[in-house]
Amino acid sequence: MNWPAKCRYTRLPELMRKMKQMKPQSILVVILALGFGHAYAQKDDVLKYSLKTKWSAQVDPNHAWSEYPRPQMTRDSYINLNGYWAYAIRDKSKSRPKKYQGRILVPFAAESELSGVKRLVGEDNYLWYKRAFKAPELGNDERLLLHFGAVDWEAKVSVNGHEVGTHKGGYDAFSFDITDHLKRGDQEVVVRVWDPSDKGTQARGKQVSNPFGIWYTPVTGIWQTVWLEKVPQNRIILVKPTPDIDQGVVKVAVRTMTQNSDLQIKLIASAEGKKVVEAMIPVQAQGNESVAELNIKNPRLWSPDDPFLYDLKVALVDAEGAVVDEVGSYFGMRKVSLGKDAKGYTRILLNNRPLFQFGLLDQGWWPDGLYSPPTEEAMLYDVEMTKKMGFNMLRKHVKVECSRFYYHCDKIGMLVWQDMPNGNYLKGLRIQAWETKDAERPKESADQFEAELKTMMDQFHGHPSILVWVPFNEGWGQYDTERVTHWVKNYDPSRLVDSPSGWADREVGDVIDVHLYPGPGMEMAEEKRAAVLGEFGGLGYPVKDHLWWDKRNWGYLTYETQDEYAQEFEKLINSLKGLISTGLSAAIYTQTTDVEGEVNGLITYDRERVKIDPAKMRDMVLPLYREYWDAYVYLPHAEHQPIDWKVSRSQPEGEWAIAGYDDFSWETQKAPFSTYDNFFLDHASNWDGEPLFLRKVFHVNVLPQKLYMKHYLPKAKVKIYLNGELLMEQEDGGGRKRHYTDVDISDQSHLIKEGKNVLAVELYRSDQDASFDMGLYTTDQVESKSEIEKTSSLLIRGGKE
Repeated sequence: MNWPAKCRYTRLPELMRKMKQMKPQSILVVILALGFGHAYAQKDDVLKYSLKTKWSAQVDPNHAWSEYPRPQMTRDSYINLNGYWAYAIRDKSKSRPKKYQGRILVPFAAESELSGVKRLVGEDNYLWYKRAFKAPELGNDERLLLHFGAVDWEAKVSVNGHEVGTHKGGYDAFSFDITDHLKRGDQEVVVRVWDPSDKGTQARGKQVSNPFGIWYTPVTGIWQTVWLEKVPQNRIILVKPTPDIDQGVVKVAVRTMTQNSDLQIKLIASAEGKKVVEAMIPVQAQGNESVAELNIKNPRLWSPDDPFLYDLKVALVDAEGAVVDEVGSYFGMRKVSLGKDAKGYTRILLNNRPLFQFGLLDQGWWPDGLYSPPTEEAMLYDVEMTKKMGFNMLRKHVKVECSRFYYHCDKIGMLVWQDMPNGNYLKGLRIQAWETKDAERPKESADQFEAELKTMMDQFHGHPSILVWVPFNEGWGQYDTERVTHWVKNYDPSRLVDSPSGWADREVGDVIDVHLYPGPGMEMAEEKRAAVLGEFGGLGYPVKDHLWWDKRNWGYLTYETQDEYAQEFEKLINSLKGLISTGLSAAIYTQTTDVEGEVNGLITYDRERVKIDPAKMRDMVLPLYREYWDAYVYLPHAEHQPIDWKVSRSQPEGEWAIAGYDDFSWETQKAPFSTYDNFFLDHASNWDGEPLFLRKVFHVNVLPQKLYMKHYLPKAKVKIYLNGELLMEQEDGGGRKRHYTDVDISDQSHLIKEGKNVLAVELYRSDQDASFDMGLYTTDQVESKSEIEKTSSLLIRGGKE
């Protein structure tokens, strides 16, 4: 999500051309001058705000996030090290502290309220952690691993004064073998963390030093579970199941660390406690993955309606059959792919059938814990509420959650599109929407980004809920798009790739993704790419007493009353139906919850208020999952090729907006119309900026029940008449210049007449650079009332005859 491009009152078109030649730092100055500079928080104000959730009081320092942290590879050995640690914040020039400043509650970042610290760290300081622990007794062939779920950003770890390793990356899990550094009695672990926040090029998502707009509080330090695990010297280190429902098999790749060439891997898949299949394969050479192919007869397919999971046991056994190491895992039999529907549109398929995916942009931020939900119950609330409201998908936006998040999505049946977090939005690596050349990323920065991307894909490969990888969001650090996209697709061909989501499309990946606020809109599906609406909506509604700060709260469009907010939300949802009929495969509404100064959420930031009754929301959303008829165009728009209109440059006399008016003497010009060289409409007719009066005659054989308008009118003011009756009067403030917007106008479908019809437009510019085009279409000109009633009945009964 990118605020300057989506604010309806910024992105002046004349500046678009000038900014192409600007230096990155100059572009930043312009962006901040366009209405958002005043929203910057002063540094002293960054952490002064406080808002609790109902789970804040349930955080138990002695049992903070005590659930087993890695559900896809479980062992019996588990010692949780969350709880109070000593901490100190010291200048980078200073050595390890002899005296610490207080205690911090792990796993909550230093800037969060739940950590008990709530202090800024910054790029000039180190954050030091220390705690004592007791090591379990180890056998001769056993090792002790120290695991970190996630630390933002660089962590250097020492045990009993010995450095055991350094890790860079704020979102991936890592571990160190600390066996050789243990001593008698109590052990001591020290962690030194450095985080440049938005001063570096590292992956950081939406963190900034001074929060404003859609940018949030910085997060430094440990923010996921720290734990100990006793393991054998010869052991399993990764399990990656990949289902193939067409062949009825699941391929399981097992990565091991072994010094014994006689070992084998035993795999047992079971369903509801009953063994389905068993296999034995040899261990491959060190560093290679061993792959087993398990036949799953008549597989029960995983889907949002039936999220069935198979259990999987993976054991390392010696020549006598004795178990050396064993882990528990699971998998789901599902397939995500592209294919054609009955109308010839390229669609996203789940289990070889088109399924419209409608979800929420999910930021995953918390007022009390920032990156860390206060409890697992709190984290689960967001997912369950998303499903309760009728959505079947979420896009995890520029953040990676802990493994348990995806485990619950697997169990609940929530589809996930997973972003790779990136940064550089306000840095030189950001590219503009019209730029045809990617950013040039320094090799060290690119290597780090790609290493974190690969690790994320490895760690979450086995989760059936994850259907799509999103390497780049908009132009944030977007570099080598083609190469990175092809690498992601080749590394994991079992999923789709959305790269980039929105912004500067490079004609690669599996989808063509549009971001449009408020929208909705889309690009047409292609032969080998499905059409998706990666972000839209963003309607703001600030709920009193549930706001983060006392300053200006921000939404793409903000409403003061709940009724008006709900009405506008329903209009957006209804407008999606027209897009689905023209090939839209997925849409993502912004967003799940409010976050800090952003009030675009369907739920308040403290999770206390759902802004629209979930049952009513579900009633709005469920009809989107039915199969819509192909769109029938009454009046074509001119987005892809010019369309003739009749044009008068002076005020017409008489009833010029009715079908019977004689416009023979009017000029014929081709839509779209633009007063400037519009980068996104290179075939537009020149409009001198003076008022235009337009007419377009079309004929109708079958009357519609549903009627949709597709329009494009940045910085234009229009009065649109259908057969002499006012259909719409609107002045657009500009903002998004790249995509058309679709609007449900079914409440005025009665204005369509059988036979000859005319659309008449009074067109004015509201600013120097203005453009205009429009069209009309329906989704049900051959659809009977009985078919509609039958479809609604099937939805209520869960799609079963």
